[in-house]
Order: sequence, then structure tokens, then C-alpha cells
Amino acid sequence: MALKQATTRIEDDEYELFRATTRALGTTPADALRMFIYAFNEHRGFPYDVRTSKPTLEAFETEEDATRFATELALGVADAAG
Repeated sequence: MALKQATTRIEDDEYELFRATTRALGTTPADALRMFIYAFNEHRGFPYDVRTSKPTLEAFETEEDATRFATELALGVADAAG
């Protein structure tokens, strides 16, 4: 099977921490990146939760909108529980 090289650039301090951490785990930076790529492909995306730092919240315009939302959500959960 043909091999491809994957490269990236990161700040020096990030690389040194990465290198030290992989060494402490008994592996190498190259092997850690290889493991990440395999896990990424196996999961068809990131092998861990990816989210924004803070959820975006929007207030309901009216109490009626909030009640409708809560009711539909509760009914959906009840239907899913079967």
C-alpha cells in the first residue's frame, strides 16, 4: 500500500509540549498523529466531542413559545422512550 505524508505547522511551545507528552506516554509524535488519523477515520470524524466554548442561547419571544417548545420536547422524549 502506498504511503502519504501528512504535515502541519504548530507553534514551537505547542510542539514541545506534544513531544514531551508523547514521550511520557511511551510513543512518538509521528505515532500519536498516526493513531489520531486512524481514530478520526474510524469514527468518521473527531473521536471526541467537538463543541463551541459557550452554547449560544436565545430567549423565547413569548411564554407561549417556551411552553410550546417544552411540550413538543417532552412529547418527543416520551415517543422515543416508546
